[in-house]
Formats: sequence, C-alpha cells, structure tokens
Amino acid sequence: MRFHIEDMTCGGCAGNVVKAIQSVDPNAEVITEPPTRSVQVTSSATRAQLESALCQAGYPPRGSDAPIAKSVAPIPAQEMPPGLSMQVQGMDCASCVGKIETALARMPGVSDIRLNFATERLELTLAPESPTQLGDIKKTIKSLGFGVSASTDQSATPGIGTDDQAAAPQLRWWQTRKGKQVVGLGILMATAYAIALFFLNYGTWVFGAAVVVGVFPFARKALALAKSGSPFSIETLMSVAALGALFIGEAEEAAAVVFLFSVGELLESVAAGRARAGIRALASLVPKTAVLIDPQGGQREVPAASLDVNDHVLVRPGDRVSADGVIIQGASSLDESPITGESIPLAKAAGDNVFAGSINVDGVLQIRVEKAAADNTISRIIHLVEQAQASKAPTARFIERFSRYYTPAVMAIAALIVVVPPLAMGGDWGTWLYRGLALLLIACPCALVLSTPAAIASGLAVGTRRGLLIKGGNALETIGRVSTIAFDKTGTLTEGKPRVTDVVAFTSGREDEILALAASVESGSNHPLAKAIVSHAEAANSLIPAASHAYATAGKAVHASVAGHKLAIGSPIYAAQAAALTQGQRARIEALQHDGKTVSVLLDEQTREALGLVALRDEPRQDAQEGVAELKAMGVRSVMLTGDNRLTAQAIAGHLGMEWEAELLPQDKLRLIDEMKRSAKVAMVGDGINDAPALATADVGIAMGGGTDVAIETADAALLKSRVTDVAHLVALSRATMANIHQNVIFALGLKAVFLITTVLGVTGLWVAVMADTGATAIVTLNALRLLRFKGAAATKHHQPRMQPASVL
Repeated sequence: MRFHIEDMTCGGCAGNVVKAIQSVDPNAEVITEPPTRSVQVTSSATRAQLESALCQAGYPPRGSDAPIAKSVAPIPAQEMPPGLSMQVQGMDCASCVGKIETALARMPGVSDIRLNFATERLELTLAPESPTQLGDIKKTIKSLGFGVSASTDQSATPGIGTDDQAAAPQLRWWQTRKGKQVVGLGILMATAYAIALFFLNYGTWVFGAAVVVGVFPFARKALALAKSGSPFSIETLMSVAALGALFIGEAEEAAAVVFLFSVGELLESVAAGRARAGIRALASLVPKTAVLIDPQGGQREVPAASLDVNDHVLVRPGDRVSADGVIIQGASSLDESPITGESIPLAKAAGDNVFAGSINVDGVLQIRVEKAAADNTISRIIHLVEQAQASKAPTARFIERFSRYYTPAVMAIAALIVVVPPLAMGGDWGTWLYRGLALLLIACPCALVLSTPAAIASGLAVGTRRGLLIKGGNALETIGRVSTIAFDKTGTLTEGKPRVTDVVAFTSGREDEILALAASVESGSNHPLAKAIVSHAEAANSLIPAASHAYATAGKAVHASVAGHKLAIGSPIYAAQAAALTQGQRARIEALQHDGKTVSVLLDEQTREALGLVALRDEPRQDAQEGVAELKAMGVRSVMLTGDNRLTAQAIAGHLGMEWEAELLPQDKLRLIDEMKRSAKVAMVGDGINDAPALATADVGIAMGGGTDVAIETADAALLKSRVTDVAHLVALSRATMANIHQNVIFALGLKAVFLITTVLGVTGLWVAVMADTGATAIVTLNALRLLRFKGAAATKHHQPRMQPASVL
C-alpha cells in the first residue's frame, strides 16, 4: 500500500510514521520518502487500520495509491471493487486534469480522485452502494473528448505501469485524432484559398465548411464541459469566436482561428507524449533478466522482476546489475553513470552496495539482492519523476484564465445591446442588432488568440535556430522568471570525459617517458581512465612500448611487463600498499587530489618504487565560466549540484565562481531543489538519468543536448549545442518573449476597448469593426515577428532589471 502524508517533512517525521504503522503490525515493512511525502507499506493489516493509526499519531494520509500487485485478473464491471484504476488518453496539459476532476467530482459516490497527468493514470474511490457505475464514469470521460480504458490492476509500482504504455503502439502525430484534424483543416483552408483566387463567390463557402468541420468537435466538447461544471472553457471561447465571425460573414477569419487553435492543441499533445516517453526510457535501464545462483551453486536465467530479497545473482563483466544489493564475492569497477551521472567508474569489493542499472566493467561479482524490483533505485527515480510531473502545475494559458470572465461578459453585453435599447427606449431593432453583431465581431478574441501563440511561435523558432529546444509556451514563459539555476557537474558544466592534466616523474626519467610507460601498461584496459591516458600519449606523439603479460587486480591496479620490467599503475591507496612512498611523493599526490584530480601512480613492482604519476580530471567546458558570469550579470544565481566528491566539487565550483553541493544522490538533488523553490523560481540544468527527478520537479528543467535521452525527454528545454552560455541565452529569450506578449495583449485589449465604446455610441459601424479586429491581429502578429531578430543574452542582459539573489543553501 502507498500513502501520501503531507505532514511528513523530515527524517524525524518519517520515524514517527514508521512507529505508528508498526504499532498496528510490528512486522510491517515501511519505506518512507520525506522529499515526496510518500510512504510504501507491506503489511498484513488493513488500510483502514493503518490510516487510523496514522491519524492518531498526527500524520493523516491525504490520499493513497492502490495496493501493489504484480498481476491481478480482470473482474467484470458489475464486480468492480470500490477502488478503480483507469488509463486516460488525450490529456495534453494541466487544465485537462482539472476538467476531468471537476466532472467526476459532480458524480455521486465518486471520491478521492487522483489523476496523474504524466502516466495518464486515473485512480478514484467508488462507494459500494453508489448509483454511479463504471460505465457512467467512462461515458463522462469520453464525452469530454478523452479516451479511457478501465483496469483493476492498480499497481502503483514505478516501472510496472509503464510497461503497458511501452507495449501500446505509439502513433505518429499525423496518425492521431488531433493530427488528422489539423491535416484535414489545412487541406480545406488551402482549397478555399485556391478557389477564392479564381471563384470569389465560392471561396466563402469552402471557408465556411472548414469552420463547421473544424469547430464541431470543440463545440461538442464545450457543451459537455458546460454540463459537467466548466461552462467557460477555452473550447467555449474558441467556438463562440469562430461561430460569431462566421455569422458576421468573416468565414476566412473564423477558419484561421479554428486551424491555429487545432495546431496548438496538437503541439501540446505531441509535447505531452514526449514527456511520457522519458518515463518509459527510465524503465528500460534495468535488465529484463538476471543470472540467479541457487543454494546448490547452480546458475539459471530468470526475469529480473522476479528476484526476491536475499537472492544471490551473478553479474559478469559488461553486464548491467539487475537489482540493488551488496557484493558478497568478487571485486570490480562499476560504471554508475546511469544512477549518479558520474563518468569515472568506482572500485567496488565485498561489502559494498551496488545499484540496479550500473554497468560492471571488469570483474565477476556475486550480489545479494537487498531490494525487490519495485523498490530499486531506478524504480524510485521513476516514481520521483512521475510524482514531480504530476504535482508540477504549469502556468495556465492566459486566454483560458481570461475566458472565465471575458466570454460571459462579452456575450451578456452583446445581448443587452441588442435587446435593451429597443425595449426600454423604443430603439430600432435592426440598428441595435447591427450594433450588437458589430460588438461581437470587435469582441471576437482573434487578436488575443493569435497574439500569444504568435509571440511564442517566434520565440520557439528563434530558439530552435540557435540550438535552444523549448518544449512549449509554458516552459518559455517560466524560464525568464527564474532567479536560481542549479547545474549538474559532469557532462553539464564539464566535458564529461576525464583528461590528463599532470604527468609527474619521481625518478630520473622524463615526464614523457612516464606517460609512455603508463600508456603501455594501460593499453589493454577498457577503463575510461586508461583510455584517457593512452589517448593523451598518442596525442603527444609518445612512443608507446609493447606490453606483455597484462592483467588487472579489479578495482585496484593494472599490471604488465614492459621492456623486462614488471610495472603496475593503480590508485594511491594501492601504491601506498605496494611501494614505499616518500613524504614528498605523498604530499604531491594529496595536492593534486585537493585540486579535484584523480591520481594514478606508476610503480616498478620489482623494486617497489614509485616511478611517477598521472593526474586526470573532468575539466570544465570552455564556455562554462563565461556562461555563469553572464547569468550573474542578469541577476541569476548559479549553484552546482553533483554526486562527485567534495574536493572535486570545490575545485570546479571555485574556478567557475559559483556555489556548490557535493556527494548527492538523486533524492538529495530533489530535496535541495524543493528547498530552493520555497524562496525563488528555480531551473535545473543536467544531462544524466540521475538528474531526471530534479529536472522534473524544478520550475524549469533544462537538459544538455549531449546528455541521455531520459534527461532530454524529461526536461522542459534542451541545449542542442551543449553550451553553458546557451542557458543565459534561454533566459534572455524568455524575457524578451514575455515582454512581447505583454505588449500584444495590452494593445489588443486597448484597441478593442476603444472600438467597443465607439460602436455602442454608433460612431463606428460593422466595416470599421472588421478593420479594427483584422488590424489588431495584423499588428500583434508583426510585433511578434520582431522576436526573430533576437541576438542573445549579450545584447539584452544590460536591459534587464537586477534581481536580488536568493538565500544560500
């Protein structure tokens, strides 16, 4: 069972929650996640018993997910249990969630509605004696324009629910219902324009047909929303605008409104689908199978999802670790970049913890499983991403907010203008009907509907041209308001590849000789550090001698015979054990490590002498310092969040002039992002899978283009050229776009206000109303096109207001 406990905010609270649950069932297994307020319980007690104990302890659950189950057989509709789980297709934005929740909340017997936009999962509680049936719920959802399929498999386990989504066929945009509608409307409009060129009298009819065909699904959805409690939705606004323009005789303008609105709906649908693809990609990181070692020592391949706690599994070189666990035999280097994002593999031996999804580099390991598939690190990351995406509330579209008041007000004013003067003052019905229709045309929100998308489209276009991929208008709007930007280190602020920075000779040999010998010993290794040393030697045109009898001591050193000498290159810890290091040599090693560098020591194993060393570090990107400086000039604070050690973090951050936090796991980054969000708008820039939860929970997630697919899919924006300076360009572009939108909205509303007054007074007529509406649309569109001349942060940062930096962590 899962519970969401809003009051569980720290480790102490989590301890109290565990005590409360175990007071009911001492054998209950409890996993608490204070950053997400989530509690997972495996217990023989009932949900009611646990909820009662939690309430008495002062930690009432706000809602709960359904019981975890690997497989549950379908149950006929008439036998459906009170807790229902469904997949809802077609949700494109947060407003879709609100519309469905509003409609379902009005149905008798329906309560505890939990709708996750990211996973398209709806869960609710249905009272046992409720007159509402499953068919009624499905019918209501379908009437709102969404697809729905019911299932009693209410598994909330991350990674399990996504399998079904992954198995479902993924349609291209033109194969979807919205895609077909856009293509059809486009063909109709192109046909209408072609006919209007040669047959003026028939073009209007074709435009009218386009309006009727295009507006029908929106009008039907608007009626359904009105019946379910959302009468003034954006569908109502668009339908009134299009039909009003058509009634007045502006069929061409009405068709354009319908077409552009349909395109916007399609773009939102595509963006939502890509966000969900990120969660499916996360689930694919854990291998599907594992090599299970039975008590007799036999080996057999089994599904990784079937592994239980305390099972023993074999992990061979090159394999991915199939479960979170502890090494019980063997030693190796493990590439944990899928989890921590750090590029340098870590040496692991018996007693060390390993994560599911890590890659075993060189040794053979036997691992004791510590967590089942539902609880491993990757699954927890998936759960964090799902929760972050579900809880993130994107800024509602301006038009939808405005329509709550604008649409009913305009319709009421138009009706009063048509009816009141003839009835109350004996006015001419024809005159006032004409003025009412003119007012409807002036009030038609075409300029408003076009102004914001036009500015957003221009901003997105110029961003794409500069390699800034922004996933929709909400992200573009929010980026400019951030005052704190958190950066991952490896692959974001740095190149993501270790490079040789220092070569030191301890004996009479020259540095180039030490480099050549080190490269010779490392030439047969696939370790990233070894590859970096060999590449550096080759780039320096060093003559690398041949090596023989090469072998590795997993996680410690590489050995080989070179020119009759038995050499080894290993870590400083191994070197201290295998050779007699002098005080000066130890000091040199410690100084390099203090600069955040990884040190490999070259040894002569026959004489037990240290010949020299090679130091490596993942160096900052060339433009990292410039990018951080530009953000600082724009009043934006930069913070580095990394899973690397504190010495490396301090060295890199000190060079770049920014704050830092080190040795962080994914949940630690998420916690720090949440803390920063309390006092400021926060953006997160990252490139790894471990960054996915932080990218999702930040106000804006920004992925480096060279990063993992998961990071790019989860983020709101991606820097395709992987330049740190592009973060500043992104902020500047957002600010310029929002300034343009504000100009458009003020102009459109101001112009309409003037002509509304002149129309009611009879100063202007219908043709002026047409000119006013069309002119406003043209002007705001031309103003939006000015964004195409955007030059970047360097040209705009001096014009931005200085912002107060947020408090330090």
